[in-house]
Amino acid sequence: MKTIRAALALAATLGAMPPFAPAQAGDFGISEMRVGVMAHDADNHKFIDVSHVEDVNFEVLFRTPMIGVFDWLGTVRPTVGATLNLKGRESMVHAGLSLNVPLGDSGFFVEGTLGGAIHNGEFLATKKGYRDLGCRALFYQSASLGYDVSSSMNVMLTIEHASNANLCDYNRGLTDIGVRVGFKF
Repeated sequence: MKTIRAALALAATLGAMPPFAPAQAGDFGISEMRVGVMAHDADNHKFIDVSHVEDVNFEVLFRTPMIGVFDWLGTVRPTVGATLNLKGRESMVHAGLSLNVPLGDSGFFVEGTLGGAIHNGEFLATKKGYRDLGCRALFYQSASLGYDVSSSMNVMLTIEHASNANLCDYNRGLTDIGVRVGFKF
């Protein structure tokens, strides 16, 4: 039921976004869409175990007219997304800003995202295998190492983490790691 609510929240978020029209200079059209699989609660396991790959990750990145501030370093884009757990554990929706930095002309890049997330998990977990996330709203951050396969597609290894930074009574946080594919527009 919690996963269904998280999926509905994502659908409402995506439904409120601009249509998939090509962006004109200076508008906020969709720049890239991503999908991937993640190992849930990866910080609790010494090795990534295929049995823990139970999350599906979706993300949409937007073009932005922000010019000049970070151009010397990379591309800043507003981002919304969701990580949905397929086994009924913690799922989350998130929003923030992503900074993509190319690593020369190699096709490789690094990317970081900072923002906020809302989850459907427990504040104080009473069931084994669930996280004590402390409060509903969390800080969200992710880091990726990626490769541009073509001008319209990339692949990336991503780690994401959400926690309340000890602003609530409990703060186990949630860390997922996985592989994603991005489709650029």
